[in-house]
Amino acid sequence: MTTLRNFQAEIEEIHVRERAKQQTQGARVLPPDGQLRQGSASSVSQAGTTTYVRSDLHSSEQEEQILSLLVAHNDEQARNALASLLTQFQGEYVFRIGQRPPLDPLFNGERLDSAPGWTGIGRTQEEVDKLATELSKAQDDIGGKASVLLRVGGLRPRVSLLLRLPPPSVALTTEVRCAVVGNVDSGKSTTLGVLTRGALDDGRGRARVTLFRHKHEIETGRTSSVGMEILGFSVSGVPILPGATGPHDVEGARRDKLGWDEISARSAKIVSFSDLAGHERYLKTTLYGLTSGAPSCVVLMIGANAGFIGMAKEHLAIALALNVPVIVCITKIDMTPPNILAETTNQVVKILRSPGCRKAPVFVDSTEVAVELTGHFANRKLCPIFRISNVTGDGLDYLRTFLNLLPPSDTNREIFAIDQPLEYSVTEVWSVPYVGTVVNGIMYSGRVKTGDSILFGPDSNGHFQQTVVRSMQRKRADVTSAEAGQCVALALKRVKRATVRKGMVIVHKSETPPKATLRFEGQVLILYHNTTMQRNYQAMLHCGAVRQTVRIISMDHPQGVLRTGDRATVHFEFISHPEFIKIGMKLLFREGKTKGLGVVTRLL
Repeated sequence: MTTLRNFQAEIEEIHVRERAKQQTQGARVLPPDGQLRQGSASSVSQAGTTTYVRSDLHSSEQEEQILSLLVAHNDEQARNALASLLTQFQGEYVFRIGQRPPLDPLFNGERLDSAPGWTGIGRTQEEVDKLATELSKAQDDIGGKASVLLRVGGLRPRVSLLLRLPPPSVALTTEVRCAVVGNVDSGKSTTLGVLTRGALDDGRGRARVTLFRHKHEIETGRTSSVGMEILGFSVSGVPILPGATGPHDVEGARRDKLGWDEISARSAKIVSFSDLAGHERYLKTTLYGLTSGAPSCVVLMIGANAGFIGMAKEHLAIALALNVPVIVCITKIDMTPPNILAETTNQVVKILRSPGCRKAPVFVDSTEVAVELTGHFANRKLCPIFRISNVTGDGLDYLRTFLNLLPPSDTNREIFAIDQPLEYSVTEVWSVPYVGTVVNGIMYSGRVKTGDSILFGPDSNGHFQQTVVRSMQRKRADVTSAEAGQCVALALKRVKRATVRKGMVIVHKSETPPKATLRFEGQVLILYHNTTMQRNYQAMLHCGAVRQTVRIISMDHPQGVLRTGDRATVHFEFISHPEFIKIGMKLLFREGKTKGLGVVTRLL
């Protein structure tokens, strides 16, 4: 496992270096009408961090400055400072009044009152309440909303407020992308049905029926495709849910279901869930969802009655290999005997702390833990554990609070660069009546608007074809432009459905079209293989949205064969047709239970 962690560090280094090089080469001047979002002022902790270090220390001085201005009744200066703070954090900020608890005891479930390490200025209950009221008023004056996330009294009174500005338009609504995985019958679809519809389950999976897309899924109760669901949060942090009359009104939630366009219009933040298949038969679909969807986190569902079994371990291993943060949800706690629940919980903790994972499990059993954990989740060493019931609703409020505060996926300018040429990765293709061919995917760089001339490809010969963006939608709401980091659907003008496939890219028309690659070199690590790999060995390659069989044409290993744990420089060749890949892209290949991890180092 030490080899895996070292290799992942090397992959990340190559990935970052090549991305910086490509951004330098592709840097261009933004159009005068371009809207560039403010970069995040918070830095992401490195994967090697082992202590809970506050990522918001630099903003605490700004908080105290705003509070001092409010106390002195300098309202205009306070509003200006508050607007500056919100702009710095993409229009969303958790503002804390009073002393802040030390994170180690908080995350470990220890008593806080006598724990050392409290930070911030201590205030009386009256001062905390008065400042919270003044801050809410200032937030209203600048056009935003302030909602109370947490209010604690006692010896150390404190309050946490969510300050949020409404997005200028649907096109600029922030989004968090989550991939939901887990073993069969672990409660993935049921949990998503309860989260996005608002009505609790009846104990027999009734809440999941509205999520299924195919007849055989309804008959078997098992997801076989990548289902997409969204959960919107308003400016005040309230979930946008259908008009059910109560938590058990499943029929009302189904009948009054809001469309994605309506949810998008009412939301200040959207959480997008990819409901991935849990059966081993659909592992390739699950892998494609994890590699092509660019998720910010993986939500691993574990049934409390069954334990950490089957494909749950497989999905956790894949998430760890791809270096994606993991959230664990232990479901069905209402129907599980206490001794079995304790056994499952201990099993989860043991696996997370094992040398292969090296995660610090944090049980989210209070709102304060949920609020504080979101600011430290990105360091990838913490693993939140939610114990929930879709029948009684236990734990769901903590999960919703956590999701509401997760950092957006589309504003990470280290990954998604606006000031670069357009690069759009196609993940879905449809033929829509009276519209034509529609593609869905993620914009990795640049921006696009309706009417732009674009190139899509490569085709079977490695060529790119020209077309025009007829229209576009984001979460089924019509928009006229999109920028890097966003997931958007494009309608292509006069393009046949058969000419477009998953894994293609869309770029702007230019004098030098991109080149497709048939052969490439990669640094790989064999995670598992029961025999040996040698020349002409074939496996399914997942590289972003690219999914195609590749063949090993040569390797630099001294023995000429690869076994479990071996590292080597390997030359690959696509079997069917060339693809658009870049140096620094991460790759995962499999054949049955065989798995390998790597990074593209050279195009041949």
